[in-house]
Amino acid sequence: MSDLQILDASAFEPPPEAVDFYVESLRLLHESGIPFLLSGTYALSCFTGIVRPTKDLDVFCRPSDAPKILSFFKSNGYEIEVEDERWIGKVWQGDNFFDVIFNISSASIPITDHWFRDVYEAEVYGTTVRITPPTQFILSKLFLQTRYRYDGADVAHTLLKKHEEIDWQWLLSSMELYWEVLLINILNFRFIYPTERDLVPRSVFDELIERVKAQADMPPSGVKICRGRLLSPTDFVIDVSEWGFADVVGKGVNEKHERPAH
Repeated sequence: MSDLQILDASAFEPPPEAVDFYVESLRLLHESGIPFLLSGTYALSCFTGIVRPTKDLDVFCRPSDAPKILSFFKSNGYEIEVEDERWIGKVWQGDNFFDVIFNISSASIPITDHWFRDVYEAEVYGTTVRITPPTQFILSKLFLQTRYRYDGADVAHTLLKKHEEIDWQWLLSSMELYWEVLLINILNFRFIYPTERDLVPRSVFDELIERVKAQADMPPSGVKICRGRLLSPTDFVIDVSEWGFADVVGKGVNEKHERPAH
């Protein structure tokens, strides 16, 4: 368990009415007894000291606990919304809200018990809360690569400051289908911090490079696939809607046989 950190809430520059909402929301979340993790800007600040303005709270929980949190807040007079049943709900009071996130949406990687194994705590708006651990925080950022939002800097900064606390085997396992995305971020780290390359274990880097070599010997897939929507759901729509590529999920066209793939 890490030492308790006390975050200066004023440094995040939310408007006064939002602060009141956050104070009460975190108090109620704690009172509910439902396990949750505070992530986003607050976790980044705990791990790196970087502080930036934020407009909401990112609350992570297991998929089975999301309806419990939403129901609890509804019973306390708040408006709730299931924005997307695949990954996110919202709790509203007027114009203020917080997100209830239970899945890494594009990659479909749910929040599981393992996310709660390592305990990191901070005092935020007067309530002691658990923070998303560094390994899981990095995972939550790997796929955010849109035209208007790129979280690669958060990944690099967390690797730099918390490298000794990263569970690399768990991260490799969780990214089994998407190991290239992990490699991309590691290469970015190596480029950004050339004198700090050794902070990523050589065994992890070598394993990923071996996968690249093995993949290079494989013939191309018979189905044209665009995985861009894992990184940006909007920026790669044209690939699927007009250019004949299969989306990340669902059937595509098998060019070899010119019929729907099975």
